[in-house]
Amino acid sequence: MGEASVDRSEGFGERLLGVLLDRARLLPPQLIAPLVAEEVARIGGRDVSILLQDYAQELLVPLPGKKLHVGQPEPMLDSPAGRAFLRGDVVEVPQTPSGVRMYLPLLGGSDTVGVMALTLDAIGHDDRRLLSRLSGLVADMLVTKGAYTDQFFQARHREPMSVSAEIQWSLLPPTSMSVPQVEVARILEPAYRVAGDSFDYALNDNILHAAVIDAMGHGLDAATMATVAIGAYRHARRVCISLAEKYAFMDDAISRQFGPDHFVKAQLMHVNIATGEMELVNAGHPAPLLLRDGRVVQQLESATTLPVGFGGEEPRVREHTLQQGDRVLCYTDGIIEEHVNDGEQFGEERLIPPMATHARDQADQSRCCRRTC
Repeated sequence: MGEASVDRSEGFGERLLGVLLDRARLLPPQLIAPLVAEEVARIGGRDVSILLQDYAQELLVPLPGKKLHVGQPEPMLDSPAGRAFLRGDVVEVPQTPSGVRMYLPLLGGSDTVGVMALTLDAIGHDDRRLLSRLSGLVADMLVTKGAYTDQFFQARHREPMSVSAEIQWSLLPPTSMSVPQVEVARILEPAYRVAGDSFDYALNDNILHAAVIDAMGHGLDAATMATVAIGAYRHARRVCISLAEKYAFMDDAISRQFGPDHFVKAQLMHVNIATGEMELVNAGHPAPLLLRDGRVVQQLESATTLPVGFGGEEPRVREHTLQQGDRVLCYTDGIIEEHVNDGEQFGEERLIPPMATHARDQADQSRCCRRTC
């Protein structure tokens, strides 16, 4: 079928997406990506790849499957696939001698789960509209099917993962969340040997709830404590109690289960995304950094509170006010206590400059976008 005779109209697109939905509902996970390749071929697309983010968040790795183009992993930085993933935008790369290679971010809700790549001989408005909708549908199918298969996990991991890391990854919410008022993103490093560090969040009405924890010790003991701490936090969050009450509930759960010699460092936050008002309880963690207008302006200090599990008094909640465009960086002491080549600890003095550089780059990009939109 010639390029000019391929139907990519609105009606055709609706029928194609409908057929894909109907067929995917009953398909096993391993047949989803081949089905996508088959449907893309109906609009003249070829060399279809589904690229998933690896657990270290450094590479986009191809999902294997019949009818799929399986190439080498693509770096998250300095590659068209990586740009599509990180920016959430479609990237088009002209091919020699003709054609266009398209990289479409796979957005599962507001979390980017991967990239779909394909080649077309030519591309127009109808192609972009249809493929954008198709990529959204593919992302939702990968998230849904991934809940009951190990195949996507096997594609994403690049080295053996410890049992404690398996436990921690199973606890985590989506890598990122974005709505017009707020964005959340996290990274877990080392991805394959993590023990007691974990993170959780939820957006309930106008309140963003977030927690960062660091359970003492290493291996399974730390992972078990982190599991109890996150479970207690989620339970407390879902019964709609205050920030101080969340701390007390977690404290009671850890002390009852593990005794007085175990503890979990924690940061608990409420952010009103409509007003910017932020409540913070810091129980043993380094203070978060506030980045504004491309620079680190302060550490968000709070009253001293004992780590969870020590039976501390009710914490005093510190209030801050965030402005539009502010970024809050929370981190565990594993970053600043890591030893560098000279044997010294990495320290906060080494952490702040790259954070400030990143914030300036993001601010410049934001200003550029506002001028051109």
